[in-house]
Amino acid sequence: MLEQITPLILTFNEAPNIERTLNQLTWAERSIVSDSFSTDETLEILSRFSNVEVFQRPFDTHANQWNYGLEKSNADWVLSLDADYIVSDALKKELDSLSLDEIISGYFIPFQYYVLGKPLRSSILPPRQALFRRELSSYVDDGHTQLLVGEGLSDRLTQPIIHDDRKPINRWFSSEMKYAKLEAKKLRELPVANLTLKDKIRKQKFLSPFLILFYCLILRGGLFDGWRGLYYVSQRVLAEILLGLTFAYEEFSFESSLSSESSLS
Repeated sequence: MLEQITPLILTFNEAPNIERTLNQLTWAERSIVSDSFSTDETLEILSRFSNVEVFQRPFDTHANQWNYGLEKSNADWVLSLDADYIVSDALKKELDSLSLDEIISGYFIPFQYYVLGKPLRSSILPPRQALFRRELSSYVDDGHTQLLVGEGLSDRLTQPIIHDDRKPINRWFSSEMKYAKLEAKKLRELPVANLTLKDKIRKQKFLSPFLILFYCLILRGGLFDGWRGLYYVSQRVLAEILLGLTFAYEEFSFESSLSSESSLS
């Protein structure tokens, strides 16, 4: 099975992460990187791996960036990875042992979340359909991220992808601010009938941070992961606070503009 898989990775200034990711992909005959014109040492690191092909494209949306990478692949199967995802040895073994089934077009893979090199007991990161038949799949935008749309049935693997992001905290804040604007736009524009329960809670603006705090710290055991657990919980709570602030402000601005237009007419 490994011979039929091409890893696909998105990068932009991922020097703190990308080498660890690629070190676990030396089994792949070809790995494709869709880069958004990195300005740090990312490209230099990529050049050290003979099985890596780099294609560059200005970033506009995640879905477009992923689909651009898919166009560069001729593999039957694609393994989509963020630059801070690491294929564990156990997952590699499971991938290699897969027996191809014509009715299965994709596999959901769980995550093991790491904070600065150490694993947590759990996280809120759900399994992702990261392995899929290329010709039957494409991406669409979904808020700040993307959603894979594919034909056929899916299955689930048991071994995890390791998520271990070591980019500086200022980069995290910058990314979350961008994500908050995209998620706020999604909450404002999607019909209520199309919103998930999580989205409906987020539309309450400031309920979500308290629920996330309780869920991650108590129900998921973050309290027992030491300072790394508190680090992770703090990130998740801050992300929800930023979204709540952004959504509240943009909703107010939108309503104010409607009011102004109404008074002028």
